[in-house]
Amino acid sequence: MKLLDRYMALQFLKTVAVCAIGVPLLFVVIDLADNIDRFIDQGASKWHVALHYIYQFPYQSLLGSPIAALLGSVFTISAMSRRSEVTAAKAGGVSFYRLGLPMLIVGVVLSFAGLALTEVIAVTTRKSAEVLVQEENRSQSIRQSFVYRGDDGYVYKVRQLDTRAGQMEDVQIERKGTGADFPTMHIAAATARYDSASSRWVLEDGWVRRFFGPDRELSYEFRQIFVRQLDESPDELQARPKEPDEMRYAELGRLIEAVERSGGSTNQLRTSRAFRVAFPFAMVVIIVFGMPLAHSNRRGGAPTSVGIALGTTILFLTLARIAESMGAGGALSPTLAAWLPNAIFLIAGLLLFTRLRT
Repeated sequence: MKLLDRYMALQFLKTVAVCAIGVPLLFVVIDLADNIDRFIDQGASKWHVALHYIYQFPYQSLLGSPIAALLGSVFTISAMSRRSEVTAAKAGGVSFYRLGLPMLIVGVVLSFAGLALTEVIAVTTRKSAEVLVQEENRSQSIRQSFVYRGDDGYVYKVRQLDTRAGQMEDVQIERKGTGADFPTMHIAAATARYDSASSRWVLEDGWVRRFFGPDRELSYEFRQIFVRQLDESPDELQARPKEPDEMRYAELGRLIEAVERSGGSTNQLRTSRAFRVAFPFAMVVIIVFGMPLAHSNRRGGAPTSVGIALGTTILFLTLARIAESMGAGGALSPTLAAWLPNAIFLIAGLLLFTRLRT
């Protein structure tokens, strides 16, 4: 059995490895064809465009992982069926369930690798977006009238930031509280100066107001203070704010907490976070679905296998999009929305298994 297990795992990994490279490259070509006019209008160099897609590759790989898993399972089982290897294994007392076990184990390992990849994607997605405009950002030292969302529920409103001088004008800092233990706070300062020695901003000439309840307020004037949470450098404040899909799992969790404290809806953010965990494990589900599907269509050749894989993956991704929209809109809980496509395809795969002669 060890020899057969290694053979099954190796055949599956060969196909998955080829698809894991080929499918993202296909996505890159399609995206390049759609955006080449925009790149030309921006005056982006060939190197910056290439670097943009290098940073995009981890995301495209994760997006294409269900296709790679399905192609791997369909091609492996179909090829073995055409060569009567599945029949020979059954004749040797090996059931189809046991025959596919190495593929499932490899799928679980790859799913955990995909889960780790989501943390990498949070970084590379931001870099892919920034690389095309980095020259433009470097030439700009002034940022006018912007809002910056920081940690612990703090929101910073700035009329003007000068990154070269390390100064801000007309700074307002707000934090929505929940009561006396966590009061709402508002800070207004005429100017702020960045102290590079201590790596912090010093607010100058302003007022602090703390609201502990409907009838409790504490306010005082200051000449100089600093806010511990405002530890971003001038260049970091000048940069484009992070989007939720550019945040790591822990960063997204802090954002959800901040939005909840401010009274906002977090359905979309929670759904996005839940999908980060659920989507990598679609590989295992797709393998369970693909193995009996390929075995029941063993007379078809490579075109049939590709057609089955692409059709199934399109259906899965469409269902995932619908579920994500329902989760963001509040029709489904975020966790249910994230795992619903996996559950549907897993049940369908198990039903297909019950119809096979193992």
